[in-house]
Amino acid sequence: MKLVFASNNTNKIKEIQLMLPKNIEILSLEDIGCTVDIPETAKTIAGNAILKADYVTKRFGYNCFADDTGLEVEALKGEPGVHSARYAGEQKSADDNMELLLKNLDDKANRRAQFKTVIALNLDGKQHLFEGIARGRIIEEKIGNRGFGYDPIFVADGYNRTFAELTLGEKAAISHRGLAVQKLIEFINSNYKLES
Repeated sequence: MKLVFASNNTNKIKEIQLMLPKNIEILSLEDIGCTVDIPETAKTIAGNAILKADYVTKRFGYNCFADDTGLEVEALKGEPGVHSARYAGEQKSADDNMELLLKNLDDKANRRAQFKTVIALNLDGKQHLFEGIARGRIIEEKIGNRGFGYDPIFVADGYNRTFAELTLGEKAAISHRGLAVQKLIEFINSNYKLES
């Protein structure tokens, strides 16, 4: 089965391909000749995932899935949330985003946060949504050089290492994206009888 993943983020594609059964081949936006930066103008994480999946299905006709992820920080009333990638501006710099977040948390005792991923799957004319949540806390400085985004400042509940210190496999087992992808795989396996 070929599925387009509506992303050109090589880190995300690598992370997801690693989790999928061998008989599901992931195509990137580049692979199908989609060169536009699909607008993410929805007010919710789920809304952005749906926008991206629908864009690919309507314009290119492929079975497709798209994800959107946000980091929601309790003390900041859920910020940066749907604006996570552009928190510090349109340049989408992970370092700038982390610096701004740490600055905004400077005087806050509550550092509880959660990553939320929503995957929208358009398959055979129907749409399905899958959600994954990883709860944890924001630490005070960046640690680790793996992963991407806010990984160096997020420690999941029950762990003492940041997402950026975990291997891809370790992170996939507990991360928001990993949990959402797991639900996606279970759905495809139970409805399409794929063997891994």
